[in-house]
Amino acid sequence: MAHIHFIGGEKGGVGKSLTARVLAQYMIDKEIPFLGFDTDRSHGALMRFYSGYASPVVMDKYEALDVIVEAAAEQPERRVLVDLAAQTHEPLVKWMDDAGVVNMADEMGMTIHYWHVMDAGKDSVDLLEKLLDRFGTGLKYVLVRNQIRGNDFSVLEQSGQQARALGLGAKIVSIKKLHEGVINKIDAGSSSFWKAKTSQDPNGGGLGLMDRQRVKMWLRDVYREIDDVGV
Repeated sequence: MAHIHFIGGEKGGVGKSLTARVLAQYMIDKEIPFLGFDTDRSHGALMRFYSGYASPVVMDKYEALDVIVEAAAEQPERRVLVDLAAQTHEPLVKWMDDAGVVNMADEMGMTIHYWHVMDAGKDSVDLLEKLLDRFGTGLKYVLVRNQIRGNDFSVLEQSGQQARALGLGAKIVSIKKLHEGVINKIDAGSSSFWKAKTSQDPNGGGLGLMDRQRVKMWLRDVYREIDDVGV
């Protein structure tokens, strides 16, 4: 069965690209074949950190978006990972509506996963409500509670939207906090997470022994969460 994984959340700065990078590294480490698509024209994270696995895709061109589904259909054993830039929800919905993507995926036995990346704010909850209103049971949802962007998700829990998503079969992944200085060093070195956790070269992410250990422990915890969801 083919699997397409959209990494979204619509709001900028919630950690969509970080989540996409973690999923890419997970698939590499687990030897799961995948192909990435990056929708951020200016500073796409998959193109920057995992260029050997990713290609750019332009959200306002249908023929470019069609490649996503075609790639999944051509090699069903290969996962397709799509890092959605902020403010791409509307063109994505329009493309899916005009092409009947959800119905076609159902007919082809293709599963479309939507990883909704969230910070602790109300905006993320409102965007989740909008997503559920639009697609209902048409997608497989993963709620990514990004603790790097806040650890009090009571607004989500009290809103009823988390319970609603769980009623639709959604899974929850929590990304624990990783020290901001470590992330900044990794980003400054344009390092994959593999390079960051293994390289002792100061130019390979700029991480010392203890920072590399922190990355290993952090990835281990996130991987356990992803294991429970499955890709």
